Amino acid sequence: MGVRLMVVDDHRLLAEALASALKLRGHRVLAAAAPAAGAAELVVQRAPEVCLIGTSTPAEPGMFDPIVKIKRERPQVAVVVLGPVPSPRGIAAAFAAGASGYVRHDERIEGVERAIMKARSGEAAVAPSLLQGAFAELLNPAAQPDDEGQRLLQMLTPREVEVLVRVADGEDTRLIAAGMGIAPSTARTHVQRVLMKLGVGSRLEAAALAARTGLLDRAGPVGGVPAAPELPSINNSGHV
Repeated sequence: MGVRLMVVDDHRLLAEALASALKLRGHRVLAAAAPAAGAAELVVQRAPEVCLIGTSTPAEPGMFDPIVKIKRERPQVAVVVLGPVPSPRGIAAAFAAGASGYVRHDERIEGVERAIMKARSGEAAVAPSLLQGAFAELLNPAAQPDDEGQRLLQMLTPREVEVLVRVADGEDTRLIAAGMGIAPSTARTHVQRVLMKLGVGSRLEAAALAARTGLLDRAGPVGGVPAAPELPSINNSGHV
């Protein structure tokens, strides 16, 4: 017997695609709504058995407020969050708000369906490793890293951090090379390593990620050593 579902996501196309896939597997999808901010009222009205709520920013303050409202007014509704690979802080926030599960966005439809069935039966629909991290965060928040920016910063060497700051400032390869006193080919290699470590495909994405996570604020000024002062020019007579 299929489950009465609602699918809510900030990206309407994703919500509708997931709803269609679940319908093909025999489930009764009541609505595919967007954005997630308006989910609570719709879920309270329709009272599905399970609600899937998608998010791209699980650690953002207030992201799971709709879940709090749903669980307060319709406690029988099981809520499963669909999101990116979460930090312990993000998944802890989801469960603290009342979610029954957390599934990664890149999970296959079979995995999403298993999470739905577990949530409907009252089980925790989450991978054990993610659940362990969530409990650790709830019990001892100070033991976790401050934020994603700090984690990303620890992945980069000091030189790569300088490259990232320069990329965020809009410098091209030539300017990066000149500013750091290295060959353009070396600067290009550093940029590629930064993109690879951050898991992004372009300089624009790297700059956006660095700004969003606060990494730039932690990095400080570019270059660990102040530039040498420019020497005054001397004319042929030996005068400055």
